[in-house]
Amino acid sequence: MDRRYFSEMPDFKEKLEDAVLSMSIATEVYELRTRAKLTQKQLAERVGTSHTVISRLEDADYRGHSLKMLQRIVKAMGCRMEINIIGHRRRRRIPA
Repeated sequence: MDRRYFSEMPDFKEKLEDAVLSMSIATEVYELRTRAKLTQKQLAERVGTSHTVISRLEDADYRGHSLKMLQRIVKAMGCRMEINIIGHRRRRRIPA
């Protein structure tokens, strides 16, 4: 998207980034669970929570993700989690 679009709608970029993050988390939890051939209820039992919590985490519209819950899911599945924090950097122009 053109950066002028974002400058005209300052909240849009933040909302879009939040939506993309929520969708990414939902997709990762879903794919992790389905690759292990587990139901939401089975994963919930491994994690020590209810299937409704797992269902919410797999919903791309859900915004209440908890790092602690994601860590519990990852640990219960025998995986590890990485978090990347990307700073705002200026792009450098390389002279032609």
